Amino acid sequence: QVQLVESGGGLVQAGGSLRLSCVASGRTFSNYAMGWFRQAPGKEREFVATVSWISTSTYLTDSVKGRFTISRDNTKNTLYLQMNSLKPEDTAVYYCAQSAARLGSSVANTAGEYAYWGQGTQVTVSS
Repeated sequence: QVQLVESGGGLVQAGGSLRLSCVASGRTFSNYAMGWFRQAPGKEREFVATVSWISTSTYLTDSVKGRFTISRDNTKNTLYLQMNSLKPEDTAVYYCAQSAARLGSSVANTAGEYAYWGQGTQVTVSS
């Protein structure tokens, strides 16, 4: 049984930073791509960032490039999202996800490529 547990969300002022973590269990963590998605009130869930199995590849959506960094520590079964220079429009529930298939060095930037999801952690950025 795969479990993904996010933490690290909270309330921060614009320009501030947060680091989200996601601890995974149930499958060999290093075999799968991981990703972060977010969903703001009244909006659809959107892709944020993804990292391949041994971090050889990463991909971030344009709106967070230069501000967010995705990383993983396969020895700790943990995924991270470092978020700097936060903006009010980053306010959302952030979800981590694990790919359905072993993708090797490829990344996954669509929700349909992910089989498992965490419960989400709220990030609120005040102006």
